[in-house]
Amino acid sequence: MIAFIARRLIVSFFVLLAATMVIYGLTALAGDPLEDLRELPGPDRERKMADRIERMNLDVPLPLRYLTWLGNLFRGDLGVNRDGQDVAVLLGNALSATLQLVVAATVLAVVIGVIVGIVSALRQYSAFDYSVTFTAFVCFSLPLFWVAVMLKQYIAIEFNDWLRDPVIPPTVIGVISLVAGLIWATLWIGGRQTRLAAFGLGAAATAVTLTLLSATRWFADPGIGVVLLAILAGGTAVGLTALISGLRYRDPLYAALSAAGIGVILSQLLDPVLTDPSWLEIFGLALLTVAVCVGLGYGLGGLLRRQAILASVLTGLVTGGLIFLDRMLRGFADYSEYVRGRPIATIGSSTPNFEGDFWQTNLDVAGHLLLPTMALILISLATYTRYSRSSMLEVMNLDYVRTARAKGLPERTVVTKHAFRNGMIPITTLMAFDFAGVIGGAIVTENVFGWQGMGSLFLRGLQEVDPAPVMAFFIVSGTAIVLFNMLADIIYAYLDPRIRLS
Repeated sequence: MIAFIARRLIVSFFVLLAATMVIYGLTALAGDPLEDLRELPGPDRERKMADRIERMNLDVPLPLRYLTWLGNLFRGDLGVNRDGQDVAVLLGNALSATLQLVVAATVLAVVIGVIVGIVSALRQYSAFDYSVTFTAFVCFSLPLFWVAVMLKQYIAIEFNDWLRDPVIPPTVIGVISLVAGLIWATLWIGGRQTRLAAFGLGAAATAVTLTLLSATRWFADPGIGVVLLAILAGGTAVGLTALISGLRYRDPLYAALSAAGIGVILSQLLDPVLTDPSWLEIFGLALLTVAVCVGLGYGLGGLLRRQAILASVLTGLVTGGLIFLDRMLRGFADYSEYVRGRPIATIGSSTPNFEGDFWQTNLDVAGHLLLPTMALILISLATYTRYSRSSMLEVMNLDYVRTARAKGLPERTVVTKHAFRNGMIPITTLMAFDFAGVIGGAIVTENVFGWQGMGSLFLRGLQEVDPAPVMAFFIVSGTAIVLFNMLADIIYAYLDPRIRLS
């Protein structure tokens, strides 16, 4: 393993070195960096041109300029742009904005896409499979800039206007309930009568829920509350236990339910701490949650301690996430009043001059992240759905899966412990490229939503024929591509023991 990593790093270093030479030359020769100054009137023009020539070393031959930049890079100096701004500072701000924008969207697209793709593969040629296939192809073909504009109009402008009087019309309740019933009917396994029952129950439950939310004007002052929190946490415990170990053995279920119950109780006892915490305190509570849940799983898990620990830890973390969401929603009314009833932003990464408590600040961030995250998820979701479906269908027909079934293993064990692991190998390749591409930013999304990230830094450097910011972008994104591809190779060996890195 160490020899493989060392060999890859050495080869990648020389590849990046050659690539920097090409990129620097192409950027420097892409146009005239003094073009905007040549059009200035008056005697000030010559002085500004001389300053820029000195700052960018334009009086030095191109090969020497590249060597000068390379020498400064090895000393940790990224230089300045054509206006004299420190490129390291610009890069830090751009990278922070890009990671904030794209990482959440990529993680959600991977998780949701893989889950939907696996379910689609297990329900091959069902109504659910056909629906997912149709939706995936539609989303994949949509232009990102058009999706962004539609989201601005209907999710931001129209929704913000509706929040002034958040009453759901009966026709909307009927349409949403019908769609929800169809989704439940396609997900349910059974005959026609069973599917009709699932359709009716799903539609009725959705209609009752939306009617209550509209009557209580929940959207004007939202929150989860301790009762709903307990229901959601308990449902999470049951669902995760069924997925991890099944419900035949009760010990893992008791551990997960204990984790959910303790989380609900502590959400009330820790009210003074959660009133206005810091991220350090939130991180400390997360570590404490993991430690307590490991203890619960170990103590209550019996012979299935490993499964009990996993179910308990995941239940505890999900319950903590629900508590976090509840606290954020409690601050919605005050935050909405500050932003004049427009909580969903259409441009920028934050509200100028906004100063609130911890929860209101995070609400502000979430309001600015919502639209670009949705746009990126809709486009990326289709790719992961199709790849994971295709991979699972291929794996499910292999001999070792049929052998696992022939041995009498439960279908849940066959899918989660045998098929899923090998089915993740193609997805790992796709994830490596996507997470490396995340560092490079999303140029179209950043332009539409006014984010000053890595994509904007790169595009502005090209337009201004300024090699320094372009090379800073390339160093970070190129290094990320190399590291993530190497990480993917290492994960291959973990997923499939037949793969060796020697």
